Amino acid sequence: MNIKVCGITELKQLQQLDALDIDFVGLNFYNQSPRYVVGKISGDEIRDGDFDIKKVGVFVNESLDKIFKVVEEYNLDIVQLHGDESPAFCGRLCEETEVIKTFRVNGETKSIEELIKKYDDACDYYLFDASPPTPPLEERGELISFGGTGKQFDWNLLASSSIEKPFFLAGGIGLVDVAKVKTFKHPDFFAVDINSKFEISPGVKDLDMVKMFAQVLRN
Repeated sequence: MNIKVCGITELKQLQQLDALDIDFVGLNFYNQSPRYVVGKISGDEIRDGDFDIKKVGVFVNESLDKIFKVVEEYNLDIVQLHGDESPAFCGRLCEETEVIKTFRVNGETKSIEELIKKYDDACDYYLFDASPPTPPLEERGELISFGGTGKQFDWNLLASSSIEKPFFLAGGIGLVDVAKVKTFKHPDFFAVDINSKFEISPGVKDLDMVKMFAQVLRN
């Protein structure tokens, strides 16, 4: 099982994750996120690092030009689109780099197939994350969250769906969930994405917990 650790903001932790044989690391380029990586890890440090770990840049409703610029600056391997990007936008980006398209799932989601059907030819991977239910949180004086909520959704929605593209499973997954992840079955389940449940503070991970999670998951 592949593992992605998202929201890294320290070069040392990126190096340590690489040494732990974690498969993917998420670098957040959404400037409203507490895990925003710009100013914490530079593109030069990434390019000079000679990492085996796949570097995933996370973007929310960003322009194509900005994404292409960051991909080059940070030598990104994959782009993760975590906003409301259209199939045409994803498809254009997919011509130049691998793309993960994120879909936000909650108790009001009726059909995974309906969520993904327009994106079948527009990306390389899907990622399913938890989201707050409608009405939007801004109606209650809060900001909509684009991930990192620490919440889970009902994985049974995925288990019973025809997806036909490798997908990442995200949303409030912690060390206590490792047995649940191991028993979750779907032919297209490609990777588990962990984030806030492994944090000491936003963007700083408890690497002992990450190591334990990886060891138990893979054994």
